[in-house]
Amino acid sequence: MSRRFEEIDWQQTPMGEISLRRRLEPSLLVDVYEVKLGEEFLMSSLFTVAEVELARLGLAAVGEGGGDSASLDVVVGGLGLGYTAVAALEDARVRSLTVVEALGPVISWHERQLLPDTVSLTVDPRTTLLEGDFFALARQGHGFGDAPALLHAVLLDIDHTPHHVLHPSHADLYTRDGLSRLAATLHPGGVFALWSDDPPEDAFTGLLAEVFADVAAHEVSFPNPLTGGTSSNSVYVATTELDSQPSA
Repeated sequence: MSRRFEEIDWQQTPMGEISLRRRLEPSLLVDVYEVKLGEEFLMSSLFTVAEVELARLGLAAVGEGGGDSASLDVVVGGLGLGYTAVAALEDARVRSLTVVEALGPVISWHERQLLPDTVSLTVDPRTTLLEGDFFALARQGHGFGDAPALLHAVLLDIDHTPHHVLHPSHADLYTRDGLSRLAATLHPGGVFALWSDDPPEDAFTGLLAEVFADVAAHEVSFPNPLTGGTSSNSVYVATTELDSQPSA
């Protein structure tokens, strides 16, 4: 049996102190990997259902008009523990996967294979880990590193919700102008999918509908072994028009 608690890595970043911790969850007798930014818990390997569904729901919605449906180019915003990226790679249609992560230490955890559930990520030749600010790149409109200029899907899991952001500079993405700029990076029939910690919000669904041709808000429920009940997150899936380029 593993030790009850271990701080695997701790580093200072521009956003504050970030740490990767492993602890033994006594109720399940499993190792749980957690990420903290300062005193705030960002993510846990105990709750990954919605992160996986972000990839599955997003990629399932990619329209047949979005280029070669057997060769998808995908960008994931936010690496974290890697569950969204690994789930995306399970889709055989994915040709390239660029994962944009602002914090170098998070990328290094994966490069050093410190997270046993997602070691396949860095050895898959389709994967590129890009250190950078997803929101700044989206705002500038010059693409995401070496990823193709037009994408089939953008899967985003960085902020807690569209209104509870990790940094004020992220907020402009969740406006009509910001979403329009992002839509312009997608093929016809391309998808923008977003994870949120809150239940689906009608106001944000309506905002997405002003920019995208089709919008769905999914509530993803999963067992919570810590409470003995059920918890849920949301996944928004927004698709551009099939027959024409989205307008900025």
